[in-house]
Amino acid sequence: MDEIFLGLGGNGERQVLRLGRANRHGLIAGATGTGKTVTLQTIAEQFSAAGVPVFMADVKGDLSGIAMAGSPRFKNAAILEARAKEIGIADYGYSDNPAVFWDIYGEQGHPVRTTISEMGPLLLARLMDLNDTQEGVLNVVFRYADEQGLLLLDLPDLQAMLAYAAENASALSAKYGNITKASVGTIQRQLLALDSQGAAQFFGEPALEIVDFIRSDDKGRGYINVLAADRLMRSPKLYATFLLWLLSELFEVLPEVGDPEKPKLVFFFDEAHLLFDDAPKALQDKVEQVVRLVRSKGVGVYFVTQNPIDIPEEIAGQLGNRVQHALRAFTPRDKKAIKAAADTFRINPELDVEAAITELKVGEALVSTLDDEGAPTVVQRTLIAPPRSRLGPVEPKERAIVQSVSPFEGKYDTPVNRESAEEILAAKAADAAATAQEVAEKGKAEVGRQERRSPSLWDGLGGKVAKAAAGAAAASAGSILAQSVQGKKSRADPKASAASAAAGTIGDTLGKAIGFPGLGRFARNLIGGLMRHPPPNGSILRVVGGGVGRCR
Repeated sequence: MDEIFLGLGGNGERQVLRLGRANRHGLIAGATGTGKTVTLQTIAEQFSAAGVPVFMADVKGDLSGIAMAGSPRFKNAAILEARAKEIGIADYGYSDNPAVFWDIYGEQGHPVRTTISEMGPLLLARLMDLNDTQEGVLNVVFRYADEQGLLLLDLPDLQAMLAYAAENASALSAKYGNITKASVGTIQRQLLALDSQGAAQFFGEPALEIVDFIRSDDKGRGYINVLAADRLMRSPKLYATFLLWLLSELFEVLPEVGDPEKPKLVFFFDEAHLLFDDAPKALQDKVEQVVRLVRSKGVGVYFVTQNPIDIPEEIAGQLGNRVQHALRAFTPRDKKAIKAAADTFRINPELDVEAAITELKVGEALVSTLDDEGAPTVVQRTLIAPPRSRLGPVEPKERAIVQSVSPFEGKYDTPVNRESAEEILAAKAADAAATAQEVAEKGKAEVGRQERRSPSLWDGLGGKVAKAAAGAAAASAGSILAQSVQGKKSRADPKASAASAAAGTIGDTLGKAIGFPGLGRFARNLIGGLMRHPPPNGSILRVVGGGVGRCR
């Protein structure tokens, strides 16, 4: 199987989507009730049959039926069978498809999670509707957390980092630029609003491994990953940001494959206009970049929307495979959309495209795909092929059965909360509070002495000995220099005197620490004797921080 049968064209020819060109992206557009969802289901199940995994969002709750076989007893069965006969499908029958259900909220499928760090400041800023200044502060928070090795896994981690940034705004501003408590406060309020939308369930671990979307069953059919998005659609920005994050992850994780014989994954982005509504230029640029480059990773992206002009021109120009259902010409904007849609097709001299767009019946569409050479085919008015799976949602019991045989059963269902920024910052704050209380009770000087005694014995002695040695060496060097400059002579060798004095000072310091007050006198006598009568080989013994070593 090297192509997907879309339907029968008005010229009597089969309209197909070539698998080798399916990663060149596509568009399914049309007004509400014209058949977009059924077309999506038809295409998705044929991709699955060809061994291509699929991801799609079920925004209305009626795509879950793709997991179950259709039946002559179901509503619209007669219409589907009549359409199959009309367009020449001789072997039409009902069949199910391997499916996995996902749900950000974990209610209708496996939970889908990612971490705050993986989402990144750009998408989070979009999600919280931050302005440029607030986004800059969010970038600083991410940068600081990264430099300090603080993991940002969930919303509490980000909340803790924002609280820390507010408390240390002056110190952070000195290094990263101006950080105001007002900006941090705005982000915190937006984070609370995000939490109230249920986004807390989306952030955390175990995080989704994006390659789990790219699996086939034991019959070689690609799994259809269905995201339950009916509740998610109540938070449009969360929905759009989540899908963009998925695309970005696919781009970052998958290797380059060029133009494969068939896609590694096909991604349907329903209600695509939500991605671009009020999107800042930086975000639109990111979408355009991801869509342009993810093609070489073997991923086909198909935008599904009511109005084709909802898709920015920079992105629409990359969509080579198009299925245009009917549009209604009620407003000037509708007329503009009709003209824009007509202009995107390769001209068919036998078809008035603008007129046809408004006349299409339910289940009809204008179709143009890429041929074997990568050029768009002439647009044809097409009767769309019917799906073989069930139209409409599955029953709760059926959903439970599908989930019970999921290859990911148990992998994502239980959340994990490991140590991250929130716990580390809380521990630091607790230590600081304990120290402050101790200072208040015992006084700063006493606490300071306790802190100096807190290192190991050797660390403490080493510090004292090093300080004593430095002082003794400086004093001895000063004595030698003074004698040389002033021209004074001493009966004693100044070098010997200096060495003896230094040894004595070090010995005194070490002796007090270990309870041996006579150690300094012993060291002075020892070094003095050795300096006056050195061993034949020129070596001497020296005391180093309480340890005895031989040096030349």
